[in-house]
Amino acid sequence: MNGDGVRCMVMRGGTSKGAFFLAADLPAEPAARDDLLLRIMGSPDPRQIDGLGGAQPVTSKVAVVAPSVEPDTDVDYLFLQIGIDTPMVSDRQTCGNLLAAVGQFAVERGLVTPRDGHTSVRIRLVNTGGLAVSTFATPAGHVDYTGNTAIAGVPGTAAAVTLEFANTEGSTCGSLLPTGRLVDEIDGIEVTCIDNGMPVVIARAADLGLTGYEPPGDLGADAALADRIQALRTQAGKLMGLGNVADTSVPKTTLVAAPHAGGALCTRTFIPIRPHPAIGVLGAVSVATAALLDGAVGNELLSPPPDGRPLAIEHPSGSLEVDVELDRNVSPPRVRRSTVIRTARPLFDGATFPRP
Repeated sequence: MNGDGVRCMVMRGGTSKGAFFLAADLPAEPAARDDLLLRIMGSPDPRQIDGLGGAQPVTSKVAVVAPSVEPDTDVDYLFLQIGIDTPMVSDRQTCGNLLAAVGQFAVERGLVTPRDGHTSVRIRLVNTGGLAVSTFATPAGHVDYTGNTAIAGVPGTAAAVTLEFANTEGSTCGSLLPTGRLVDEIDGIEVTCIDNGMPVVIARAADLGLTGYEPPGDLGADAALADRIQALRTQAGKLMGLGNVADTSVPKTTLVAAPHAGGALCTRTFIPIRPHPAIGVLGAVSVATAALLDGAVGNELLSPPPDGRPLAIEHPSGSLEVDVELDRNVSPPRVRRSTVIRTARPLFDGATFPRP
């Protein structure tokens, strides 16, 4: 703490934006920490007008970073999803988009010494126990956020950040296919429940009477669709061993359709029932993994590139390229690694003043 303010850096990571804190700058006791973060972000309030939150799930996020307590890792990253119109702070998932800025934040705060050229930071995902390696430009030992890499959903260009994931298979549910089946049926809808870093329920958009190409605004205005999405995910949550998920943000639900913009698969994702303007990084990793499994929902819609390039997962803002390497010598296949390219940059560094 610094007076009445709390040291904070606001950063964009991928297509998300969040408040980044050192763990040492927040209360150690979770209840006190969560109360403080709700006041910092301006929740509960649908506009979050009295805090840092941007009134959308993708802008109501917090990253808490600390020196790692585990061997062979550099920093620990705890992700917290902050409720907007409810006083909720959830650690039941991680965020692969904010992850794109964690390594740079660790360098900026002196937790990691950068190399000349590029620096790789080994990050333990506290929420799931997974491991990610973030590699980014550090010419002359300083983080360089400028570059010519563009990602869908973010204006302009910035320096590329390579995120390579390991140990994400079953990170929340304990197995890649938490129900033990490739396909389940819920309310007459075929779904694939998968967890490769993010628990996701995948259904065909056509099975819900949709094209899968609708704008998020149209989907968000469909109250009947929201009820169906909630019914799917709450029943799937029990099948996936997550218990009662009615008031949580996981599992995510993703509707899939054949690609229509030159990609590999088209998606529409909900958090938990609000349409996502793009798609989460680890959500895209899980969806891409399912699409590669013969017989899974969406596999028949996949149009993979002929030259082995990463899968371009289409979403409302563009596409996200995901490279998933599977070991097909076992059944079901095991995930060897997953890789995505993101960008990130700092937006503000200083002190934030929580609502009293």
